[in-house]
Amino acid sequence: MRTPPLRFVLPLGLFVALAVALSVGLTLKPGVIPSTLIDEAVPAFDLPPVTGRERGLSSAGLTGEVRLVNFFASWCIPCKAEHPLLNRLTEEGLVPVYGVNYKDKPEDVRRWLDQLGDPFARSGADLEGRVGIEWGVYGLPETFVIDAEGRIRYKHIGQMRAKDIEECILPVVEALREDGGLDTVDLRESCKPAGI
Repeated sequence: MRTPPLRFVLPLGLFVALAVALSVGLTLKPGVIPSTLIDEAVPAFDLPPVTGRERGLSSAGLTGEVRLVNFFASWCIPCKAEHPLLNRLTEEGLVPVYGVNYKDKPEDVRRWLDQLGDPFARSGADLEGRVGIEWGVYGLPETFVIDAEGRIRYKHIGQMRAKDIEECILPVVEALREDGGLDTVDLRESCKPAGI
């Protein structure tokens, strides 16, 4: 029996590999990228304050209470769209919000926060993006729920909408405040793959 020529075997092999990759990809939920840092301590970091602000941000300051850490930039259009929601969370005292300004020009972010409001109790300038890389940030904005022990318990990728805050973020915050666990929290199905 003769072996088929390589010019027939190679395209067939590539077709099979592509078909397998596509079939696996179609079973995944779009927009869901799980984080390997869920239930892990926040990576160690110490950032200087954003220009015009007095208080920087460090991993040592992320313990004692449940809070959000939001990675944002003035050049990020979805960040601008979700910013009023962050302002509302702060104004209503629902949860402390901390910010990491990612790869931004100092004067741009200062002007941006002055114009749109500053919801951040503390904000650090990640000028080179190293902290973002350590946190596994894929793109902006990204928001993390941090528990009182300083562990990442939930990650929201992309722009938050009011529905995301009501159905995902705040239920996680409340569950962590009540008993420190997420076992009994009832989240919509699209919330769960991000870490629950």
